[in-house]
Amino acid sequence: MTNKSGDKKMRSIVGRLHRHWAFKRFFMYLFTDILFFFIILGLWLANQELMKNKGGFDNLKRGVVLVEKSVKEYDNPLESIDVKSFKKTDNSKEFSISNLVYYVKDFKGKIIYATYLYYPVFFLASVVLGIFIIQLILALLGFNKEGKKIRNILKPINEMALKIDEISKLTFSDEKYQKIEEAIANIKPTDSDEISFHDEDLEGIEAAMNNLLIRMRDSYKQQARFVNDASHELRTPIAVIEGYVNMLDRWGKEDESVLDESINAIKHESKHMKTLVEQLLFLARGDSGRNRLNFEEMSLNNLMEEIYEESVLIDEEHIYHYFKPKEEYTIKADPTMLKQAVRILTDNAAKYTNKGDEIIFALGNDEENNTYIMVQDSGIGMAENDVEHMFERFFRSDEARNYSGTGLGLSIAKWIIDKHKGHFEILSREGLGTRIKIVF
Repeated sequence: MTNKSGDKKMRSIVGRLHRHWAFKRFFMYLFTDILFFFIILGLWLANQELMKNKGGFDNLKRGVVLVEKSVKEYDNPLESIDVKSFKKTDNSKEFSISNLVYYVKDFKGKIIYATYLYYPVFFLASVVLGIFIIQLILALLGFNKEGKKIRNILKPINEMALKIDEISKLTFSDEKYQKIEEAIANIKPTDSDEISFHDEDLEGIEAAMNNLLIRMRDSYKQQARFVNDASHELRTPIAVIEGYVNMLDRWGKEDESVLDESINAIKHESKHMKTLVEQLLFLARGDSGRNRLNFEEMSLNNLMEEIYEESVLIDEEHIYHYFKPKEEYTIKADPTMLKQAVRILTDNAAKYTNKGDEIIFALGNDEENNTYIMVQDSGIGMAENDVEHMFERFFRSDEARNYSGTGLGLSIAKWIIDKHKGHFEILSREGLGTRIKIVF
């Protein structure tokens, strides 16, 4: 009964939409054909006028009036009527298209051209009417096809509405509610088992709950992995500090070399741990939506100029080049955040590039006219498999583990660029270097 009622409603909606579209198309054809008629008539009159008056169209007065003689009284009605016989008729005379004349006067008021409108209007009206009839016939021939097309477009919506109506009319027994409650109570984030009620009435709820469980478990695994990685990374500097503190306790009071070595090591590891904690907090705030970005119109030229000058100032061990573009590039972004992302790429380039080698900055548009920022080094490069994982938190390639770092910098850079609706393009070869583009 429900399906029959739904099908009836569907046919009613399709019918109304179909009729609405048919009326809309009818008036659209009518309007365009009338417009076509007047455009062609105007072009024909302009051409006739130009043929009779070689002086052009300036300083002329045009009009349409009724005259005494009908066009049917002339042997050659397509020729311009004799201007000498041109005489206005009494305005009270009954209007007739056969007495309608189009005329042109010069600046002195002399009639230089006049012609009856009967035949051109009749001819154009016949052509336009023929076109209009053909359009209507074609529309009628495609009427059923359009109805099927509308039904196909609305079919998914109709099926959804019927399904919702069917679900809304379901009545669950206490036993079914108890099944759902028990399944929810027994859910564990570490289990991989799916919920199964073995009940056709609960299949929709079962599928929705299993999809939700998959997302929850993925989120739980990601958080658990993050906590484990963070604990592992923090354990190392804490162990180092603890070791040097014990060494200070034993020998540092009497041996100044041990004292100096311990103090420097503790300072270094404390700084490393501070950086790690700050990066962890940044990512945690980002995951929870508490990192706010303040977007404004900013110049990418000024940003890259600042990063280039700062890099040259603070890093004398590498050669920096910046290919300044002639064009001005602006973008709506958070200046502080975007600079932090480019700074991370620059620090990585300096870290993995030998002393005396080049680091290149560039700014421009790619082949698809997308604006990009480029940081390119001539360092150790990366294997293809490592490139796929380089933005994962705490990921470091085997070669990169020989250098200091937390493994979080690129994750932060990716979070920032994602918020700016940009993406990275990476080209890297082991032993040759890495080129990273931020594309907006």
